[in-house]
Amino acid sequence: MKKILPFLFLAFSLCSTAQVISSSKWTDLFSYNNVLAIREDSGKLIAATENGIFFYTPASGELKKLSKANGLHEVKISAFDYNPETKIGLVGYKNGSMDVITPDGITYIVDIPIATGYSGDKKINHISITGNLAVISVGYGVSVFKLDRKEFADSSFFLNGGIYEAAKEAVIKDNFVYAVTATGLKSHEMNVTFPIYSTWTTVATGSFSQIATGSVVAYASGTAVKFGDGNTFTSLPGSFSNIQDVVVTSQNIIVADNTTVSVFTTSGTFVKSYDAGEQLNTGFYSNSQVYAGSKVSGMKNEAGDLLKPDGPYNNTSYKIDLRGSQIVISTGGRDAYNDAIIRNFGYYHFDGTKWIYPDLFRNTSVPYNVLDAVINPSKPSEIFFTNYTGYDGSKGIYRMDNDQFAKIYANLGGAYNRVVGLTFDENNQLFVSQWSANGTSGQIGFYHYIPASDQFGQVSSTSAGLVQKPFVKDGIIFIPAPFFSSGGLLIYDYKNTPSSTSDDRFKILRKGNNLPADGVVSAIIDKNDDIWIGTRIGLRIISNPSAILTEDNPQASPIIIEENGLGEELFRDSHILQIEVDAGNQKWISIDDGGVFYLSSNGEQTLKHFTKANSPLPNDNVTDIKVDNVTGKVYFVTLDGVMVYQGDVLNVSENFGDVLVYPNPVVYSKFKGNVSIRGLAEKTNIRITDAAGNLVHQAVSRGGYYEWNLNNHRGVRVASGIYFVLMTNADGTDKATAKIAVVN
Repeated sequence: MKKILPFLFLAFSLCSTAQVISSSKWTDLFSYNNVLAIREDSGKLIAATENGIFFYTPASGELKKLSKANGLHEVKISAFDYNPETKIGLVGYKNGSMDVITPDGITYIVDIPIATGYSGDKKINHISITGNLAVISVGYGVSVFKLDRKEFADSSFFLNGGIYEAAKEAVIKDNFVYAVTATGLKSHEMNVTFPIYSTWTTVATGSFSQIATGSVVAYASGTAVKFGDGNTFTSLPGSFSNIQDVVVTSQNIIVADNTTVSVFTTSGTFVKSYDAGEQLNTGFYSNSQVYAGSKVSGMKNEAGDLLKPDGPYNNTSYKIDLRGSQIVISTGGRDAYNDAIIRNFGYYHFDGTKWIYPDLFRNTSVPYNVLDAVINPSKPSEIFFTNYTGYDGSKGIYRMDNDQFAKIYANLGGAYNRVVGLTFDENNQLFVSQWSANGTSGQIGFYHYIPASDQFGQVSSTSAGLVQKPFVKDGIIFIPAPFFSSGGLLIYDYKNTPSSTSDDRFKILRKGNNLPADGVVSAIIDKNDDIWIGTRIGLRIISNPSAILTEDNPQASPIIIEENGLGEELFRDSHILQIEVDAGNQKWISIDDGGVFYLSSNGEQTLKHFTKANSPLPNDNVTDIKVDNVTGKVYFVTLDGVMVYQGDVLNVSENFGDVLVYPNPVVYSKFKGNVSIRGLAEKTNIRITDAAGNLVHQAVSRGGYYEWNLNNHRGVRVASGIYFVLMTNADGTDKATAKIAVVN
């Protein structure tokens, strides 16, 4: 698979537009804080981070980035190198795959992940480029890769006594490969016996972790660096405590220790050092300036400036909340048994102009497992979050003001009494779902915020195991309960008065209500007042929440679709992770290990299906989905980061919005997909004619947008020319027109 480079990949001096997986419709919300490697090309610095690469021009301060959203094929970068002479870069990933970046495009290499001869860890530990060759260090040993032909040459499996010895790093110098391992510095000429590990020479014994080459070879243990010509080595002066990386250029040796970058000449003379004051991965020296590659702050120069694209503190993400231009991302998690997964990242907050990481979560001993965080719509400076742990004194509901700690609530003792998700209703009343209400295992309920007293009231309702994030509509709160044998969907009518429970009523839907399983993982109400319910083994729909509360035995229904001429239940036996509804009543549904499906309003037609393989999604487990109906953007949250898709559906009403046709003109040599028309009414009658007024296509659109495949009513592509789109809404009270230019 090959991709042409995006225009922003300026470090490799190419301007291209054609894409395969990525496109202009995708952007990332990745963190660029964890800098793994820094290289240089013509005055531009290239920094490889966990989920992408960014380019910094010191002369102008310009920053550009490259990720899976606009060119790369994977996330979780583990190694990177670049040759400024050939303009070729090589990216290695934790799964063993690689991206070869050349001035002609990006090529995806999957030889190592699919190889069957080695079943151990296939993470790319290190990459070093010399000319048109790169040496790749992996858990099995080393492989030589031909960059110009994009294919592997020889590999040497470091197999000694039936045990693989991992090559931590390796370089090529004067037709020899030098590799550092836990038992020593090994070398071998690239000849016919190269693949035979027993013919390799041990140059130096000891446990070594880093090696680099340029005009010299330098290798390091944790506390010392030696450099030389490959045969004779001399120790660098000075002392080191915990060496993280060694880089060699044509003139310098750069050593990144715990927090300090030290620069030496290639003859071993000390030049200068810079203490960045934080944990480092790497360092670089360019134009008499030291640059430090931080683990948590991006790239730093000697002035202490943080040089990186703005983004969240970390890529680990779980839930997201949108409020106007603000975004808050929570990072917690639970395992299959709903035990807390303490990740300690807290939440990341975009305040409309910049990303903020609260001091509360920095350098703390408090176990933070933030399952959810939401912005107060009536006071946007306030964020409430839940800390789902079993630790007394730290679990509960937290209130933050301007990202500073304000107060903790519902901080009850014992292993139970855990709060999970938060939501605001139409009246800006805050609700929090609770597991084991009143300290009783298996009892669920919710808290509601009382602003006048700055306290939370509690409502305990029924027996069910565990809870998910709630949602509210028309005075009814819905709480999914995911436990295998005693879960369901709690529907609780609080009559818009959560503090008064005398007239409340509730019902919980379970298997007896035709759900495929008691464990309800996700649910939502669409614009038809239908509840879409996602369980561990399927999907159901039930209508009219108010009526459900008074029925003796309400029954949910599956969606039946036609598959190969036979009726088939939609998502049968699938674990539904999340369901979201857009402004046109279409549904976004994520499936465990199945990516995201975009369905028509009734679910009978799949409009799109995004997976890790065919889109920039970081992985196939999307834990949250949010649609911004103002911009049409769809936010996909995964544990490996957040990806944003520019959808076609904005706020939809009975009348037309700003009608937009794209691409326009449609030039077949550049674009072979469908033409999209957005800004339509909820129901739109569409007639498309040629310049002479002849009808070539007609349709009815529902949901605010339409795609035309440029075929006429006979199924034949229309000729080159100008076509007119004539549109009316459902009752003919509003009209719109557009023109489409077609060039075949």
